Amino acid sequence: MSFCKDDKVKDFKEHFCKEAETIVTDDFPKKIIQLDELLKSDMFQCVDLTQMHMELNVPVPDPILVNSHQPDAKRRKLDHNLDDIQGKLSIQGTKVILNPGGMVTCNTKLTKIIEVMKPEIRTLVEKCNMLKMWVQLLIPRIEDGNNFGVSIQEDTLGELRQYESEAAAYLDQISRYFITRGKLVSKVAKYPHVEDYRRAVEEMDEKEFISLRLVCCELRNSYAALHDLIVKNIEKIKMPRTNNTESLY
Repeated sequence: MSFCKDDKVKDFKEHFCKEAETIVTDDFPKKIIQLDELLKSDMFQCVDLTQMHMELNVPVPDPILVNSHQPDAKRRKLDHNLDDIQGKLSIQGTKVILNPGGMVTCNTKLTKIIEVMKPEIRTLVEKCNMLKMWVQLLIPRIEDGNNFGVSIQEDTLGELRQYESEAAAYLDQISRYFITRGKLVSKVAKYPHVEDYRRAVEEMDEKEFISLRLVCCELRNSYAALHDLIVKNIEKIKMPRTNNTESLY
C-alpha cells in the first residue's frame, strides 16, 4: 500500500510540474496579450470621466415654508439653558422610511467593469499560488554550499507571494468601494438638499473607474514581470544544483 501511495504522490508531482510549466510558457503570454487588448478596448477608453456618473434615484423634496411671524406669547423664553438650545437647533436630517423612487441601484457602468475584472484577479491569484507550489517542489534538500540556484528559487517564491497578495488586495478594494458608496448614498437620502453628498458619490465613481483601469494595467504588468523572471531563470529554478564532478577529470 505504501508503494502505491508513493507512486500516486510522484505522479501528482510530475503532473503538477508539467501543468505549472504550461502556465508559464502558454498561459502567461496569452494573458499579457488579452489584458493589453482589454486596456485598449472601449471599456477603459473614457476620456471624460463624467460618463461614469449615474443619476441617483433620490428626489429632492419641496422646501417647507415656515411662518416666522409668531405672536410674542409664543416666542421662546431666553432662560433656557445652552444645552436645550443646542439640542433644538441641531440638524437631525430627514427620517428615511422609504425611497419614493424605489431602490437606489449601483453604478451599472462600473459594475460591468468589475464583473470583468474580478475573474481576472482571481485567475492571477490562483496561478501565483500554483507556481509557488511548483517552485517549492523543485527546492532540493538543504546542503552546505552550491546554494546559488536555491537562492534564485527563494527570490522567485518571494516575487510570487508579493504578486499574489497584491492581487488579493484588489478584491478588498472593490468591496470597500461598494461599502463607501453605500454610506454616501444613505447620506444623500438623509440630506437630499445637500449637493456635496451627491457630488461625493460622483467623485467616488470617477475614482473607482481610474482604480479599475490601474488594476487591469497592474495585472498585465504582473503577468509580464513574472513571465520574464521565470523564463530567464528557468534552468536554475528547475535544476538549482549541478553536479560538476565530471568536469574535474
